[in-house]
Amino acid sequence: MNAFLPLVCAFGTSVSRSRFHRRCAHLQQGQALTEFLVVALALVPLFLLMPLIGKYQDIAHSTQMAARYTAFAATVRNDAVGRFVPEAQLADEVRRRFFSNTQAPIKTHDAAADVDAHRNPFWRRPDGEALIPSFGAVALGFGRQQGSAHADGFAAASDGDAFPLRGPLSLSSRGIYTTHVRVALADMPAGLRAYEPFDRLGLALVRSTSLLIDPWTGRGPAEVQARLNDPFVFPGGVLRGASPAVDPIVEAVELPGGLKAPRLGRLDFWQDAVPPDRLGPQP
Repeated sequence: MNAFLPLVCAFGTSVSRSRFHRRCAHLQQGQALTEFLVVALALVPLFLLMPLIGKYQDIAHSTQMAARYTAFAATVRNDAVGRFVPEAQLADEVRRRFFSNTQAPIKTHDAAADVDAHRNPFWRRPDGEALIPSFGAVALGFGRQQGSAHADGFAAASDGDAFPLRGPLSLSSRGIYTTHVRVALADMPAGLRAYEPFDRLGLALVRSTSLLIDPWTGRGPAEVQARLNDPFVFPGGVLRGASPAVDPIVEAVELPGGLKAPRLGRLDFWQDAVPPDRLGPQP
C-alpha cells in the first residue's frame, strides 16, 4: 500500500483525503532527506577533491613549461655552437624557476633548497605537507630512454643526407632532440576516506618536448663568411683573383648611374652593416 501512496496523493481516491494528506506529507519529508543524503555522498568527496585536482593541474602545467624550457634552451646552447648547459645546472634551473615559489628570481647557478621559503605555498596537502616532497623529486631525462645526458636525447634522422651542401655548410643531422621532465608527487595522508585512492596512488607527472635543434649557426660573421667562401657553396669565389683587373671596368660602366659596383668573386659586398651609433648604449 505504501508504494502507491504518491499516486494516491496525486490523483486522489475514495479513501479519506485528510488521512492520506497527512501520510503523504510525512513521506515527502523523508524522501527529500533521502535524496539529499544520496546527492551529498557523491558531491562532498568531489568538493573535497576539487582543490587537490586544481593543484595537480597547476603542477602539470609547470611540468609542461619546464619541458619546453629544457628543449628550447638546447636550440641556443648546444655542441654545434659551443656546449650544452650542464645537465646538473639545467636541472637546478628547472627546479628553481618552475617548481619553486612564484617570486623566485632568475639568477645564474641558482638552486632551490628544501625549505619552506623556496616552496610554492599553493602546492600543499590537506595536512600542510608539500605535494612535492623534495626538489630532488623533479628529474630530467633525455631521449626515448630518458637517459641522463644530452647525447641521449637525439633520435637519428637521415633526411639531410641527400643535401649536397650539408657538409660544406656544416649542417648537422643529429635528428630530433627530446627532453622529459618528471615530477614524483607525495600521496595524500592515509586514513581519510574522502581522499582514497590518492593516499596510495604514487602519482608522477611526466611531460616531454621534441625539437630539431640543428640549425645552420655560426659563432660570428667571420665563421659564416668562411662557410660561404667554400668553392662548393659559392663557385664564383674562384674568380676573386681577377677582381683587380675587372673592378675598374665594372665601376666605369656603373658610374653614370651612381651605383656602387659589386666585387667579382666576393660576397661581403652584400653584408648588412649596423650603423656605429646603434651599437652603443642608447639614452
